[in-house]
Amino acid sequence: MAVRALRGATCLIADDRDEMHDAVVELLSELLERNAMTTEDLISIVFTATPDLHSEFPAAAARRLGLGDVPLICAQELDVTGALPRVVRVMVHADTGLARAQIVHVYLRGAEVLRKDLAQ
Repeated sequence: MAVRALRGATCLIADDRDEMHDAVVELLSELLERNAMTTEDLISIVFTATPDLHSEFPAAAARRLGLGDVPLICAQELDVTGALPRVVRVMVHADTGLARAQIVHVYLRGAEVLRKDLAQ
């Protein structure tokens, strides 16, 4: 087993608490499913959100997946002029047997434009 980092992002339609919960749960669920992982494989998760998101911490939304024993932290993304709005990004650290080249990174809800080289 090795520690690997999985990347992903999702866009919210609006700065809304329920929208944040739905988008973050969907993103993390897809990351786990596409990489054949469970929450037991998770080591830690770093979330960033664009400065236009104020309704909820992405980490609070992630707790809906039962991640009470996984360290989570949130930070604000750089406020770059012209950047895609209402984006939550994630870097997941996990224990896995997958090689780095086998990791599937997940970009959803319009965030695919951020990493066209990685988006599925």
